[in-house]
Amino acid sequence: MLTASQTQQAIKIMGQKFPDATTSLVADTPFHFLLAVILSAQTTDKAVNRLTPKLFARYPTPESLATATESEVIPLIKTIGLYRNKAKHLIGCAQGLVNKFASQVPQTRSELMQLAGVGQKTANVVLAECFNIPALAVDTHVSRVARRLAMVSPQAKVAEIEKTLKQKLPAESWIAAHHRMIYWGRYQCMARKPLCESCPLLSLCAFGKKQKNKFKKIR
Repeated sequence: MLTASQTQQAIKIMGQKFPDATTSLVADTPFHFLLAVILSAQTTDKAVNRLTPKLFARYPTPESLATATESEVIPLIKTIGLYRNKAKHLIGCAQGLVNKFASQVPQTRSELMQLAGVGQKTANVVLAECFNIPALAVDTHVSRVARRLAMVSPQAKVAEIEKTLKQKLPAESWIAAHHRMIYWGRYQCMARKPLCESCPLLSLCAFGKKQKNKFKKIR
């Protein structure tokens, strides 16, 4: 398993390759960003960004969405998966903001997770992106990259991955590390065809070395 210093080195190299890594979701307020993150579950940020302008225009505030019905919201988000559950979550989230938090997006993970549709990952993303509060969200890209690079154990679950990465990385780098690992998973260490042969982290990656040896045998 990579040491803390090796993990930090890997994140630094990721930053050199993807210096502009940041969130892909587009929103104009913390409330709208929260909705976008809820919508992004099991779909792409691009798909979410295509539908949110109309959704945001229709529901500019938590109050406006809290009184909506699912039949009103569904047509605006029907192009993405799980739209029925997501419509329910969006409305429930808005109602929670109005009833519990005076229509303001809270700035603690425990409070955010009281809202409908908000789990640990969503809460971490909102804290980091909206309020610049150190948090490290773990999605499928972060999980895959962390396991392949042996930053964590191969069987590590999401909670363990988050805990281990936070232990190995200084808090001031958590937000950047999250973005860099997502970009690494999207464009370098993809699920099906990782670019191991040209990877600048190959010297640190046992998985990549095995993949490279496979290519040599095939040739």
